[in-house]
Amino acid sequence: MKTSLRPIARWAALSLAALAGCGPTSGDPIEIGIAGPLSRANGESMKLAAQMAVQEINDAGGIGGRKLLLKERDDEGNKERAIDVAGYLRDSTQVVAVIGHVNSPATLAAAKIYNEEDGAHVGSPVVQISPASSSPLVTGAGDWTFRICPSDLLHGPAVAKHAIAGLGRRRAAVLYTNDEYGRGVAETFSSAFRESGGTVVARDPYLPGLVEDATAVDPYLLRAIRSGMDALMIAGQADAGMKIVREARRLGFTGPVFGADGMTGVKDAGADADGIFVSSAFLPDRDSGAAQAFVRAYRERYGKEPDHRGAMTYDAVKLVAQAIAEVGTDRRAIRDYVASVGLKGSKVPAYQGVSGTIAFDENGDVPGKEVAVGVVRGGRLATVR
Repeated sequence: MKTSLRPIARWAALSLAALAGCGPTSGDPIEIGIAGPLSRANGESMKLAAQMAVQEINDAGGIGGRKLLLKERDDEGNKERAIDVAGYLRDSTQVVAVIGHVNSPATLAAAKIYNEEDGAHVGSPVVQISPASSSPLVTGAGDWTFRICPSDLLHGPAVAKHAIAGLGRRRAAVLYTNDEYGRGVAETFSSAFRESGGTVVARDPYLPGLVEDATAVDPYLLRAIRSGMDALMIAGQADAGMKIVREARRLGFTGPVFGADGMTGVKDAGADADGIFVSSAFLPDRDSGAAQAFVRAYRERYGKEPDHRGAMTYDAVKLVAQAIAEVGTDRRAIRDYVASVGLKGSKVPAYQGVSGTIAFDENGDVPGKEVAVGVVRGGRLATVR
């Protein structure tokens, strides 16, 4: 099976003529935008994996002899900041594609800029590939917006299935961040849990900032405990989620805790995180040769394991590089190539990445992308077998 990790010698062999006359001036570096919370824990793996992918490509000769160059922009996980970042990258006419953003609210806000056909921006629309924005709303974000991660429509049910079929739980409480991501995961988990015969005994929103005072969620947790919850689902991000876990334990809850991909970072929270179940589109022990080669290379380079954001960013960079090698640097040509990858009736095959098969549908989603459930053990997320 072909993998994106093999040496990319064929790119080095492509002639410069294949890229001449479109996009940046022939011979200049080819710029790809990377947009996300790059200075934060949930964006670090994205940045590091993108840098690794670009170095591998450049070490193999680049694309048609031209180097790839990352244009990194930090959106701080904030949708207002994401709009500014998107405007900058779209107006940077040397940028031929953007990998980003990570947080669903940021991706949705930025998509309006990347998809804009006319208006205040200098550049033409530019393709946007999110490695980790799972909100169902991303499906309708625009013709130039794609993602290579599964949506919440798959994450919530995967966790619910394990809670019931794997652990025999029947009474779950759900705490969720009051944003697109949290509401999406909470809804899909709750629906799947009920459909499988379980009962959602409580479902309450929280604002991450308020969880700085961990006791702010006490009323929710105490009510859920009194209602007989035997499982706790947290639909949010790792930092606030871990505070909720510790508070639940302090109040006497001893049952299993679950989260979707936003909770991946709990693995770094020490012994308190052991036993937490997290769904993800990529886990470091994924059973494939390409995945294990990627994890080894990442570990050797950075001294740590990649998360799903890193694996899918790596795949997105390699996919964009393949598109450029095939069709050149024109923004619309790259967009059209990406849209055809694995599409039913297309001549462009699905892309075999380290995170699995990437095959887009007409909405820019990857409906066949797998979701695994892992459990935290000793600072690592291991697939539940």
